[in-house]
Amino acid sequence: MPTPDLEHSHRPGDIADRLAAGPDASYLRDWVYGGIDGAVTTFAIVAGSVGASLSTKVILILGIANLLADGFSMAAANYSGSKSENEDYARLRAIEEKHIALEPEGEREEIRQIFLQKGFEGDDLERLVALVTSNKTTWIETMMQAEYGLSDTVRNPLKAALYTFVAFALFGAIPLLPFLLPIKASAGTATGLTMLAFFLIGSLRARWSQRHWFSCGLETTAIGTVAAGIAYLAGHGLQTVFG
Repeated sequence: MPTPDLEHSHRPGDIADRLAAGPDASYLRDWVYGGIDGAVTTFAIVAGSVGASLSTKVILILGIANLLADGFSMAAANYSGSKSENEDYARLRAIEEKHIALEPEGEREEIRQIFLQKGFEGDDLERLVALVTSNKTTWIETMMQAEYGLSDTVRNPLKAALYTFVAFALFGAIPLLPFLLPIKASAGTATGLTMLAFFLIGSLRARWSQRHWFSCGLETTAIGTVAAGIAYLAGHGLQTVFG
């Protein structure tokens, strides 16, 4: 019977190299978030502009201005948010270091209760507490994960911002294609292309999921379409009120 393909090697040397490199931070959410928001906001601009019978030139100016300004704004916000998360991790880690230095027995009791809740007891529990607290780094990392739910994997704020901006600009440009290429420019065409953008985002997301790419694509299309619909109805309603 053939051996199934595995995602990585389990040879001792390969395992050591992989663990020494450390876990990679994930920027998937930045990509998906930026892509969906870019498609939604550009679609809202295109749909509203077509409804107002604006010229192709004006629509392109508004759309491209949105890609640059709103995309940069989202990237800047994501940069600040990611940096704040890193700073909060550093703050909480400093608290644990202080508590271990000033109240080591209390921190040992926290470790004891953490592993007690995981099902360890008796001599096994005491040996585990002694092992964990014998290494300060392991002690602190265990507390960070168990008490605060935080991993020591640090996300790079610049990478998070870049992924957001690129996804926003890339997928946000799709609703503008009818005004750049020889495609019939209409609200219907923009709608179809925007749904295509949502589907592409979802199907690409399947690369990091156990689900089929078509299922991920349909789910993201449904979510994005609802968001785009709300944006369109809000714009259409305001145009009706103030038009």
